[in-house]
Amino acid sequence: MNSDSSPICFSVVRGQEKAKKLLRRSLAADRIPHAYIFRGPDGVGKSMFARGVAAAVNCHDTSQVEACGVCSSCRKFRSGNHPDILMVSPEKGAIKIGQIRQMARELTYPAYESKMRIVILEDVHTMRREAANSLLKTLEEPPADNLLMSTAEASHGMLSTLTSRCQTVPFSALGFADTVAILTDKGLDTGTAQLLARLSEGSPGKAFLLSKKDIISLWKEVLAVVSDSGIDSHRDVGIVLQLGEKMAALKENIVPLFGLLRIWLRDLLMGKTDLIAFLEGGDIRLKKWNTEQLFARLQAIDQAEKELARNCNRSLVCEVLLFRLQ
Repeated sequence: MNSDSSPICFSVVRGQEKAKKLLRRSLAADRIPHAYIFRGPDGVGKSMFARGVAAAVNCHDTSQVEACGVCSSCRKFRSGNHPDILMVSPEKGAIKIGQIRQMARELTYPAYESKMRIVILEDVHTMRREAANSLLKTLEEPPADNLLMSTAEASHGMLSTLTSRCQTVPFSALGFADTVAILTDKGLDTGTAQLLARLSEGSPGKAFLLSKKDIISLWKEVLAVVSDSGIDSHRDVGIVLQLGEKMAALKENIVPLFGLLRIWLRDLLMGKTDLIAFLEGGDIRLKKWNTEQLFARLQAIDQAEKELARNCNRSLVCEVLLFRLQ
């Protein structure tokens, strides 16, 4: 487990005051359930929070609720060598049944040196049904002195039999100021951080993905082409086709790009035009679309996502979408 970049205290995670209050109260009273689910938007600190709780539970300093950061347990945690903290993360996009079975075997043994063994299951919403059913068996008869903490993306469905056997702790999107602060702390300039905070809708994790994959620059290029009344899709077909190829080259990151286009169109429906200000140049002759036309473009994005899910040709899907957005 590599936890060098993880906070040793869950209180350093920005926002999530309700989650912090709940966990402080449980830890102070030494009344911890056998399983938590930290559920909320992707990229808002759920895994970081779980690591902070794990450190606190096995910290040797009992004079405070959160981890001290200096005892042997905390030092092992920070170095990624704690024998009683197990991480289970998706493999190729999903938590497999083999991972759950291996976890269950390890839970049959007592903790090596701590009062409690802790398992952090990241993105449990990626589990297929057979893996979820295997996990359910563990939750139905939880071994003593073990704590399971799962993280899940709120927009994905989960088996009610799983959630009913865990204490769910809700997480929420961060405010604009908190998101900007996190991004600037990581070295992004203020203007870029503000744009990413606006587009990520309170998810620093999503913002970093958009930044690293250079999705923002392509988003700007798409907006410039489809918004400019000086560009005609029939006359300037070459421009549209070249842009479609660029979009297709994003591969699995096409969907986040579609999400940004959806935010832009939604803003136009609500009368907001501030995102256009981020386009370079400023000499674009903006098209004027009515409500019906905007809804039609949103539906075009929905259709493109469905076609991608059916493994249709990416280039063709992107090209057709661009013509429909014109």
